[in-house]
Amino acid sequence: MKVHILDDWFDTLRGLPCFARLAAHDVTVWTDHTDDLDLLAKRLAEAEALVLFRERTAITRALLERLPNLRLVSQRSVYPHVDVQACTDHGVLLCSNMHGGTPSFAAAELTFALILAGLRDLPRQMVSLKAGHWQAGVGKTLRGRTLGLYGYGRIGRAVAGYAEAFRARVVWWSSDEGRARAVADGARVAESRDAFFAESDIVSLHVRLKPATRGLITAEDFAAMRPGALFVNTSRAGLIAPGALLAALNAGRPGMAAIDVFDTEPLTDPSDPLLSHPNLIATPHIGFVTEEELDLQFSDIFDQVNAFAAGSPIHVINPEAMRGP
Repeated sequence: MKVHILDDWFDTLRGLPCFARLAAHDVTVWTDHTDDLDLLAKRLAEAEALVLFRERTAITRALLERLPNLRLVSQRSVYPHVDVQACTDHGVLLCSNMHGGTPSFAAAELTFALILAGLRDLPRQMVSLKAGHWQAGVGKTLRGRTLGLYGYGRIGRAVAGYAEAFRARVVWWSSDEGRARAVADGARVAESRDAFFAESDIVSLHVRLKPATRGLITAEDFAAMRPGALFVNTSRAGLIAPGALLAALNAGRPGMAAIDVFDTEPLTDPSDPLLSHPNLIATPHIGFVTEEELDLQFSDIFDQVNAFAAGSPIHVINPEAMRGP
């Protein structure tokens, strides 16, 4: 099959063990990103299978209408960036392993790195030292503080394990079903949503983005946080109500945020009001960007390509597409 891989910005995949799984296919790797519909349609005109690098490129109806040879979109995890109905209408199968029970340890580790960086104000301390000014202020110790984890899922539980090793107090909030699972597991759940935000020294968000969770974190939630609190988001920017985080930082509740995700990605404007905020620590959506995590994820994705080529597709999201357009 003619397989095209989008948005492999550092040409990483060809150097990973999993890439050997595509040996039987004609593979094209695109190492840049474009949102230009005409350019995408031209690049992918011969593609029979399209491999996505998370949500870096949206698969829209307008694009699918210009890709007559496309039969498969292969990716991993949630797919808010894919027009599933348009895929079905054009006879394009969407395959995505939802990897139930398998946390992204890379994302959990980055979350914890951002927590420590925020508490110790590491970016400002580094800038001060390199500028010849020595110490820039006084940090905070994690031990004994309350870490509020929103979303009782795989990544959140991994972060909780790290926090407990640091002797932090972990408290949870989640959906009704998530809180019930937490209670059943013996975890500490906040008395209320307001109490969760008000009592936490750090709030870290670990929820999947879907229509029901878009805008989940509101201005009222931020207003309930302490002026000295830290907000961390390595999940998705769309989980926060539009403009709410910037307004909250401007209002001083929370006092600092550390995030890995933005509404617009890639975000390359250094003057962006949120990115340039003095109380924001930011990384460029690298939660899943480690060699080990990419090899794990793309092993699944390439297996889906091979299964489709063999006539036995796996992890099918829209089986009705197999009947053809």
